[in-house]
Amino acid sequence: MILFVDMDEVIADTYGAHIELYNKEFNGELTKDLCAGTEVWRMVPEAHQESVRKHATRRGFFRNLKPIAGSQEILAQLADKHQVYIASAAMQFPNSLEEKSEWLDEHFPFLPWQNRILCGHKHILKGDVLIDDRSFNLENFDGRSLQFTSPHNVNTEGFERVNTWFEIGEKLLQ
Repeated sequence: MILFVDMDEVIADTYGAHIELYNKEFNGELTKDLCAGTEVWRMVPEAHQESVRKHATRRGFFRNLKPIAGSQEILAQLADKHQVYIASAAMQFPNSLEEKSEWLDEHFPFLPWQNRILCGHKHILKGDVLIDDRSFNLENFDGRSLQFTSPHNVNTEGFERVNTWFEIGEKLLQ
């Protein structure tokens, strides 16, 4: 099979990073549970929203993300069995191209640079499975769409949902 895997909120914890940065900068007390069902920036006072929205433009934001639990282990197993490509909409934040590539080198060294698609729209992808947290990326994919649960999408319906990387392993490593 050909598998496409998103980065942000699927293998890299951007949501948690936004919360951590906000809490540090504004002495906040946000948690993933408090923000469930929406974007982090919507859960802060209006005066702080622009700051949160600009986190991703800061140097180091993407380079310092934590891997999502189980992603390294399960992706390594999937890469042994299938063609795995990382497909990330990295063009929105130009500094993210280099940082995401370095991050993948560190955390997913078994996925070579040739298996990285840093793009804009994902509707161009042609393969068997797309694992993504954003419904707009899954809507136009011709293969099997797996929506990875992130706090922002807990109320989204209409896609086959996976809550952990271990669930993905159960579905795709058979």
